[in-house]
Amino acid sequence: MNFKLVTIMLILAVVLPLFLNFGLPAQAVSASAPGLYVGVDIAYESVSASEQLIDKVSAYTNIVVLGCTGFYNTTRLTVLSDYVYSKGMSFMIYSDTRKYPGSQWLANADVKYGDKLLGIYWFDEEGGKQLDQQNYPAVTSAQNYSDAASKFVKVINNWVDGRYSIRQTFPNSSQYQLFTSDYALYWYDYQAGYDTVFAEFGANYSRQINVALCRGAATAMGGDWGVMITWTYRQPPYLESGPELYNDMIYAYQNGAKYILIFDSNEGYSQSILTDEQGHFDAMKQFWQYVQDNPRTITSASDRTAYVLPQYYAYGFRGPNDSIWGLWGPDSITGQICSNVSNLLQTYGNNLDIIYPDANQTIESIGYKNVLYTSDPQQDINPGGKPEPNSVYFFVVAVAVIAIATGAIVTVKFRRNQAEKPLEKI
Repeated sequence: MNFKLVTIMLILAVVLPLFLNFGLPAQAVSASAPGLYVGVDIAYESVSASEQLIDKVSAYTNIVVLGCTGFYNTTRLTVLSDYVYSKGMSFMIYSDTRKYPGSQWLANADVKYGDKLLGIYWFDEEGGKQLDQQNYPAVTSAQNYSDAASKFVKVINNWVDGRYSIRQTFPNSSQYQLFTSDYALYWYDYQAGYDTVFAEFGANYSRQINVALCRGAATAMGGDWGVMITWTYRQPPYLESGPELYNDMIYAYQNGAKYILIFDSNEGYSQSILTDEQGHFDAMKQFWQYVQDNPRTITSASDRTAYVLPQYYAYGFRGPNDSIWGLWGPDSITGQICSNVSNLLQTYGNNLDIIYPDANQTIESIGYKNVLYTSDPQQDINPGGKPEPNSVYFFVVAVAVIAIATGAIVTVKFRRNQAEKPLEKI
């Protein structure tokens, strides 16, 4: 083997782990086992089209999200809830107003559907809206990072648990879970009161970084987490191809996601974007079979490494120029953090969680045995004798790697509220 070939193989061994979408090998919960929900988020209004899709996928999914586009049609909701229930499937309801579906509807649903109704998918992308300062962000000004964190959690918590929140309409205030999806600031979504957050797989976001952030937050907060696979393009075909969809589902499964959902609607919220031509249904069938054949054992926190960000440091991780809280640009330690994340992804791959300090518990009490901090000189954040993070050359290289791995800063706004246009850019 000549020297050039050896050099190429060594380079690939270092670089490829940053870009591979496959994580831990499937080990030792099947799709039919409790605790894994696989399905489709139906975000268009047509009852007949929704029923046709449910018929088609019911053999290889077990959950449906029943969306709404702003019409808040409880007759439609009842018809589709009955239909999903008749298939033996679980479901959740998307809402962005406490008037829908309403306390009386929920009281009836409690009797009719029992535990098949999992809860309410309440608003979405609050962290992303904050980071991009779009579509009514929770915080538009703050004195510092701590102030921004306090304001964000207070505002979102008021929507989730406050006097005018959806929980006030529940027959039993603790009966249903609240879900959301996001592409940033997962930690603060959980702090604000959400039970489960779905990390969005879309556009050219780094799946690896978003899993590390969302799974880390869920682990620390004692919540559940999942994945919402959404638009790759702003125009047809919107979704990625079947093989890419399959890879994303496998990646989410192998990394421990409890929910694996596919967002299904075009830009006008008028029709499905899942097609046979793109291989979407074949991908879902293949994934369902894969899960049956490859039961998993989800890694515990003790088997993963925790990288602890500075407190309140809500950086977007979508490239070197991403913002902090949507209110400030990169600061004096952004370069170090990007370098650390780049190195840690090489070293620990999909066994890396990214979390924050918590005054109510120590990191070790969560279960992590290997804990690394941004500015702790005792920790070897830069294993293998690579250039130190404060090197200008290494900073440029690390930023380039992060930018390539995560893609350009984009907004994956895809939800239904007609007062807002989906996807500003992608």
